[in-house]
Amino acid sequence: MNRRLCVLLPLTLLLTQTADGQESRRRWDRMCQIRKEKFDLILPEAMRENRIDMWIVLQKEGHNDPLYEDLGRGYTGSTGYYIFTDLGTERIERVASGISGRMLEACGVYDRVGAIDLYAFVRERDPQRIGVNMSAQIGAADGLSHTGYLHLRETLGTPYADRLVTAEKLVSDFRSRRVASEIVAFGEAGEWSRRIAERALSNEVITPGVTALEDVAWWMWDQLLANGFGSSFDMPSVYITGPNGIEATSNERIIQRGDLLMIDWGVGYLNFYTDMKRIAYVLHEGQSAVPPGLQNAFDRALHVRDLIKQTIRAGRTAQENYDAINARIDAEPGYAVMAEFNRPTGTSDTEVIVGSHSVGNTGHGIGPSIAFFNPVRLTYEVKPTNLFSIEFFAYTAAAEWAGAKVRIPIEDDAVVTERGVEWLYPVVDRILLIR
Repeated sequence: MNRRLCVLLPLTLLLTQTADGQESRRRWDRMCQIRKEKFDLILPEAMRENRIDMWIVLQKEGHNDPLYEDLGRGYTGSTGYYIFTDLGTERIERVASGISGRMLEACGVYDRVGAIDLYAFVRERDPQRIGVNMSAQIGAADGLSHTGYLHLRETLGTPYADRLVTAEKLVSDFRSRRVASEIVAFGEAGEWSRRIAERALSNEVITPGVTALEDVAWWMWDQLLANGFGSSFDMPSVYITGPNGIEATSNERIIQRGDLLMIDWGVGYLNFYTDMKRIAYVLHEGQSAVPPGLQNAFDRALHVRDLIKQTIRAGRTAQENYDAINARIDAEPGYAVMAEFNRPTGTSDTEVIVGSHSVGNTGHGIGPSIAFFNPVRLTYEVKPTNLFSIEFFAYTAAAEWAGAKVRIPIEDDAVVTERGVEWLYPVVDRILLIR
C-alpha cells in the first residue's frame, strides 16, 4: 500500500459514519445508562465498605478530575464539586455544585445540580469521614490538587477539615466493579481493538520491503479517528522482536521478510480503554508457515495462558492469585517463573513473567491487579465483574535464533466471574502471516 494513501482513506469513512448526527447521542445514552446503574448499584457498597460517609470530588475550570467522564461531565465555571453522601438509606444522595451543562443535567442521576454553600451543606449532614481523591499510588484516584486540598480545608473549617481522608480504595472499587452495561461496552471496545490490530498485521496494510513500522501505527491511528475512538496508550506500539529483544518500535524501520512483528495497543470507546496484543510473522519468499521454533514458542505461551485462566478466582486477593499462578507455572514440566522482567537465562525452560493487570476506564486500570508492577493493587480482593488484561511474557529458545529465547507476549481482555476468567472477544490463537 502507498505509505500516504492509508492516511487519507479513513476520512471518507468518518464523514459517512457521522452524517446522521446521531452517533454522539447514542453514545451519550449508553454512558448515561452506565452511570445510573453505577450510582444505584456500585456506589453504595463501595462507600460503605470503605467507611466513607461523604465523597467530595473537587475540580476546577480547565482541571477536570480523572473521573470526569464517570461522574457525568459538565462545565465547571470556577470551582465545582460532585458530592455523594450516605444518609443511611438505600440510595446515595448526589449533588453537583458549580458544574452544569445539558449532558450532565439531562442524564438525571443527580438529585440537585446547582450552587450550594459547601460548609453549610456538610455541617447539616455531619459526615465523620469525608473521602477526597488523593492517592500516592493510583493516578486516577489522585485528582485533587494541592491548592484544591487547601481550599477544602479552608472552606470546611473545624472539625470537618480534619475529617478528610483518602478515597483511593473507594475510587478503585467504584470503577473496577462492573454493571452489565459496562461489560457489554467494554467487550465492544475489545472487538474493535482486535479487528483493527489484525487488519494492521496483514497485506492490506503491510508490503514487505516498503512499509515502515510507523506507517502501520499511523494507519491504526486513522482507524481511531475514523470511528471517533480514543487511544489507550497514545501511539500504537508496532514493534519487531529479534534474538536480542525489541529492535524497533513505531519508527521508520522498514518491515522485512523474516521479521516477527507485535502490536501492543488499546481502543478508547464509551469511557473504556482496552489493552491487547497481536503477533505476526513476515514470510520469506517460498515460505508458507511460521518457522517451527517460533511456532513452538507461541504454542508454549498459549499453554501458559490456559494455566492462568484455570487458576484465577474471585474471592482471593490479587496477590493470592499471583502466587497461585506462579506456583502452577513452576510445577509445570519445562516451565519456570522468570526472576526479573526481560532477563531470560540460559536454561532450557520456557520462562514466564505474569503482569495480568486491571483494565477498564484506562488501559491500565485501578482495580485489583495480578501484576508484579502494581504492588498496592496486589493487596486488593478480586471481585466478580472485575476486568483484567490477561497479560504475560513467555521466553522459549528457538533453533532459528541460534538458541536465543523468543519473547512471546500474550495479552487479551477478560472479565472475572464466579466461574473464573471469561473472554470478552475472540482472543489470540495464532501467529498471523504476512506474505
